[in-house]
Amino acid sequence: MNYTFEFAQVFAAWDELAYGALRTLWLSAASMAIGLVVAVLGALAKNNGPRALRIAIDAYIELIRNTPFLVQIFIVFFGLPAIGIRLEADQAALLAMVINVGAYGIEIIRAGIESIHHGQIEAGRALGLKPLQIFRLVVLKPAIQAIYPSLTSQFILLMLNSSVCSAIAAAELTAAANDIQARNFRSFEVYFVVTGIYFAMSLLFWGIFAVIERAFLRQPAVR
Repeated sequence: MNYTFEFAQVFAAWDELAYGALRTLWLSAASMAIGLVVAVLGALAKNNGPRALRIAIDAYIELIRNTPFLVQIFIVFFGLPAIGIRLEADQAALLAMVINVGAYGIEIIRAGIESIHHGQIEAGRALGLKPLQIFRLVVLKPAIQAIYPSLTSQFILLMLNSSVCSAIAAAELTAAANDIQARNFRSFEVYFVVTGIYFAMSLLFWGIFAVIERAFLRQPAVR
């Protein structure tokens, strides 16, 4: 083996990697936040909406969960212009990620909602709470507590899947790595460093999710 490892050429482009990592963090955080709203509204509509809406949501979920994320991005970026909707690469990446995580999130949150005992809802009604208050205070928070590990794991997968967005030249970490590799041909060094950056970003998100859980979702100790 005569290959000589030269990481210096990779670290010389640290500013591009840093920018790509920041763009990945922004893209992931934005799609997580918007996707969570889509998931909550979709789960609520699937449980309580009219039959036609429930069928449409089921079709959306099955379509997204049974097709590759890369194909979904291509449809958003290359397909939508055919009907007059043109998006920049970053906009298309964000929309595709929201659509993707929303489908998975609906099923996760729906499972959490269904885990809430009906007696708790009846108790909320007996206390005079309005339907929205019952959903927000009695149903939603306990449901999210129950499915929080699954939901956060899905968010981490979303962040890792953002690397696919480089296929449409969206500004993110893998796209930056591809540009660097095209200049110096140091494939191993570039993608080895990028692997470490993705791992660090995953740990960052896990840490943020742990803080959120301790601050807002952890049950108070019983004395």
